[in-house]
Amino acid sequence: MKNMTKNHFEHPSSLCESITIGKNTRIWAFVHILSGAKIGEDCNICDNVFIENDVVIGDRVTVKCGVQLWDGIELENDVFIGPNATFSNDSFPRSKQYPEKFEKTLIKEGASIGANATLLPGIVIGKDAMVGAGAVVTHSVPANAIVVGNPARIIGYANTALDKKTGINENSFEKDIDITVGNVKLYELLFVADLRGNLSVGEFEKNLPFTPKRYFLVFDVPSYKVRGEHAHKECHQFLLCVHGTCSVVVDDGERRQEILLDRPNKGIHIPPMIWGIQYKYSRDAVLLVFASEYYEPEDYIRDYDQFLILVNEYQ
Repeated sequence: MKNMTKNHFEHPSSLCESITIGKNTRIWAFVHILSGAKIGEDCNICDNVFIENDVVIGDRVTVKCGVQLWDGIELENDVFIGPNATFSNDSFPRSKQYPEKFEKTLIKEGASIGANATLLPGIVIGKDAMVGAGAVVTHSVPANAIVVGNPARIIGYANTALDKKTGINENSFEKDIDITVGNVKLYELLFVADLRGNLSVGEFEKNLPFTPKRYFLVFDVPSYKVRGEHAHKECHQFLLCVHGTCSVVVDDGERRQEILLDRPNKGIHIPPMIWGIQYKYSRDAVLLVFASEYYEPEDYIRDYDQFLILVNEYQ
């Protein structure tokens, strides 16, 4: 048996040139690891995997059979790489021609890459994101997103509760409904059915949670595009899909929920320090957003990791 004195396992038919292999990691048959690679603890490197020098692998990572990890690739803790997933590190490869520096690819903590997925170089797969089998990923993927297809597009968010509420009754009165994320509230505003044309109405301060200082409209969004992906430090927002439908994901750093805005009198209040995403726009969707503050770039938090840090500081 090979390498009995080491604190990790190497199959007799493997070739492990690196001395930076963590405790309890298991390296199986026909794996070749070059000398500069760094691999953490409790990893499982399956048959027929090749790992180059400038590769960093965290703890508890699984790399299934038939994967090649090239220079510039980093896998953080608890990442799963499915069989025959394909990575690259050069956007314009030519035989015997080498770039000054290979492009970096980062797979963040807890993310999963499905079997036979292809990842182009220079992208980041966000924390806990999931790439579907056979997807071709051409751009970075945000935290928690689920992407599929060629090119890969977002179809959902991992660990996100779906709003199960049904439609709104005719002539209903306005009311607010608590959901499970932070202080986010879902509103069903007054709706009046009329043969001359239906009516929905709300009054700021009386029915709605703040008086706006600005508004904006989002429309003509391709169905595969995602908007939002940020939080605010001070600004409140109130969203109404006045035509068509779209989905809103709200995230307080611990819980995540998806709400379908499918009626013009169904709105959602997103207070500060809530990560918001809008996607699954119908072709005819028009999203109306009221904001409590004037536009201030400094009020935006656009990095999810920074958002998680700030949320913990606010608590």
